[in-house]
Amino acid sequence: MLKNNYIYGRNSVIEALLQNKSRINKILISQGVKNDSKINEVIQLAKSEHVVFQFVPKEKFNEFSAYAHQGVVAYVSPVEYANLEFFLEVPRQNYARLIILDGVEDPHNFGAIVRTAVCAGFDGIIIPSRRNVQVNATVEKTSAGAINHIPIFQVNSLSSTVDKLKDNDYWIIAADAKGKDNYFDVDFSDMNFAIVLGGEESGVSKSVLNKSDFIVKIPMLRNFNSLNVSNACAAIVYETVRQKIKKDCV
Repeated sequence: MLKNNYIYGRNSVIEALLQNKSRINKILISQGVKNDSKINEVIQLAKSEHVVFQFVPKEKFNEFSAYAHQGVVAYVSPVEYANLEFFLEVPRQNYARLIILDGVEDPHNFGAIVRTAVCAGFDGIIIPSRRNVQVNATVEKTSAGAINHIPIFQVNSLSSTVDKLKDNDYWIIAADAKGKDNYFDVDFSDMNFAIVLGGEESGVSKSVLNKSDFIVKIPMLRNFNSLNVSNACAAIVYETVRQKIKKDCV
């Protein structure tokens, strides 16, 4: 319950104030960190945005001891998921780039993927409503507030969503250790695409693999299982960035 009602950490709260202040109901600030520059930034933003904040004894933060709160916690309303139907209807000048998470359960991985997607200029992240971590306080903290900079689409069925994307001229590229192609052998530069990343244990589901246009792997140069899903995401995503920059420079 706690994680669904709070965000914590200085960067996460600052980004929420900058990008989505309407979510914030009240901010708690530990009296022991008043002279910190980031905390001062939180205070000034809260004042300018007319968001209620309150200094509380540091003992109050004992109930948040399981979290890296950095002396600041905000009561918030839940993140509003974006509408995929509306997204697909909006005309675009450039090709769209999406990430699909299929069974990612670790909120730290989800948060790191969000941060990578925002830094790489991706257009959205799709998650299933079941059997996948949802947006929570740990995701927001790990993303360093990047969650406020990208649409998150929650869908009931990934299989149906993949069909819908393909009907809208998207290519589906699934990452799998047994993939036929290396991820850097796919030309990402001239198409709408969605990169599918599977869960930490089970990988991409068979139903989605069967509908994918490409199944790519990251080559392993030692006899080791695989990369962490957020690391794999960063490698593939930044290959698409490399290709985009190279094309734009031609």
